Amino acid sequence: MKELSIFVDESGSDDLACAHYLVALLLHDQDDNIAESISKYENSLVASGLPDIPFHAEPLMNGHGHYSGLPLETRARLFTSFRVFFRHLPIRYALLAFKTKEYESLDELTVAMKKSLIDLLFNQLGYLQLFERVKIYYDGGQASITSALKGAVRYALSKEAVVYRPVAASDYRLYQASDYICALEAATIRFNEHRTSATDEKFYGGWSRFKKGPLKELRRKCL
Repeated sequence: MKELSIFVDESGSDDLACAHYLVALLLHDQDDNIAESISKYENSLVASGLPDIPFHAEPLMNGHGHYSGLPLETRARLFTSFRVFFRHLPIRYALLAFKTKEYESLDELTVAMKKSLIDLLFNQLGYLQLFERVKIYYDGGQASITSALKGAVRYALSKEAVVYRPVAASDYRLYQASDYICALEAATIRFNEHRTSATDEKFYGGWSRFKKGPLKELRRKCL
């Protein structure tokens, strides 16, 4: 049975406190084996003396959570290691971006999100119909995304083609990769709006370096 996995992650929150709300969808044809890529990544961490912590960009860059106490140099090396891993993954992705100031309520944003998801699914319908089963992985962190996802998928795809599964980032390298996508796309917006932070500068350098390096690699995988 030919299967497609879609991992969903977001940057933003349902209180609309952030200027932008991003939703990343990472698509992986399960016929494309990623076991070797994962093995190389994990072996590289061991060889470099780095801890195998599930990748999560925000706490990694700011030294929070499981990254607490790790020096900046170690966290930067962890980021680079994951960047190399991501570069070789056989995946594609799509990004939906919303300016929260354009919506008066969460309900209004949810409707816009559902419409954008439906448009995306229909634009990729020929590709999606190649698969007998489409599995969508989302941790349910934001109620608006859960609602929009279910509504869009029910509208655009047959119910039999979809399996919803709860996600823990520690369980799936591809879910961690969707977090990486969100992080870089959010950084792109900050660069374009001239509001990068000192942390951005430490991990990404200036706009030219970021654009020619991580962003160029990322956009090669964009639908």
